[in-house]
Amino acid sequence: MQMHNDQESRHIVIDLARQRLRLYSGNDLLQRYPVSTGRNGPGEEYGSGCTPRGRHVIRARIGAGEPENSVFVGRRPTGERYTPRLRELQPARDWVLTRVLWLSGREPGFNRGGSRDTLRRFIYIHGCPDSEPLGEPRSHGCIRMRNRELIALFDQVTVGTAVDIRERWDG
Repeated sequence: MQMHNDQESRHIVIDLARQRLRLYSGNDLLQRYPVSTGRNGPGEEYGSGCTPRGRHVIRARIGAGEPENSVFVGRRPTGERYTPRLRELQPARDWVLTRVLWLSGREPGFNRGGSRDTLRRFIYIHGCPDSEPLGEPRSHGCIRMRNRELIALFDQVTVGTAVDIRERWDG
């Protein structure tokens, strides 16, 4: 029973200024990870390439049990495993690797509904190639993480886990 209550109190805060993701249980910091968010900065509009701000929730957890570096397209594993050679063959590809945590906005008119809908924008927390730098905005709007760290995070959250994306978090 304690584990269930602990899972329910878990929440994620993403700090866009510091390019950090923090996992909390109540007020207790459990983990801190470097991330890479939208190269175009914060923003909610469809097609902007920006990372949406505000209150979100994990709508779907995708990829449980898939091997590290599994490649996803349209939230489905392709059967490929990322390698530098595969990248050479497809240099323009936006690599979504290992796991997908699909986010849904919780604030109607801001990050939910219309052209500002996080879910319809396909905004994820997902893995990326180890060669990709973290700690600086470089994604197309998603939140990129190291694959091993994403697996650790994935195993500690559930559908419904709150995700708060802020321009700056001093908590």
